[in-house]
Amino acid sequence: MKTKLTKIIMSSLAFACALVCLVAVIAVGTSATAGATADGQVCSVGMLRGLYLATLDGYANIGGNLVPKTIMEGKHFNGDGTFINTFGTVNIGGTTILNTGGFGGTYTVAADCTGTLSVPNGPSFNLYAGPGAQKIWFTQTAGGLGVGTATRLPGR
Repeated sequence: MKTKLTKIIMSSLAFACALVCLVAVIAVGTSATAGATADGQVCSVGMLRGLYLATLDGYANIGGNLVPKTIMEGKHFNGDGTFINTFGTVNIGGTTILNTGGFGGTYTVAADCTGTLSVPNGPSFNLYAGPGAQKIWFTQTAGGLGVGTATRLPGR
C-alpha cells in the first residue's frame, strides 16, 4: 500500500511539474511575439548602461558535483552588448576563491526585455530587464545552477 501511495504522489508531482513547464513555455512564447512589454516599454541592449550591483546564489558544477556558491559583483554594462566586472567576490563551498574584477562578456536584450548574458568559457544566463532597466533578474542556464538580481547603482 505504501509503495502504491508513493507512486501516486510521484506521478502527481511529475504531472504538476510538466504542467508548470508547459505554462512557462507558453507564457514566454506569448510575450516574445508581443514585441514590447505590457507597459509599452520597448527594450534593447542600449538600455543596460552603467554600473549594477549583482548578487547570485546557487550551485557550481565541480567535477559533476553541485557545490553551494554565492556571488557579488559590480557589472558595468556598456550599452553595446558588452559588460565588464569592475569588482567581485565568488564563494564556492565556503571558500572565497576568486576576485572577478576585470572579467567580462556579452549580453543581448530583445524588444520584450528578455535576453541572455554569457561569459567566455564560463557561465550563461537568461535575463529580464525591468522597467527603466533599474533592475535585472537572471537565472543560470549553463555552468551550474543559480538565480540572482542586479540593481543599477545611482550616478554610475
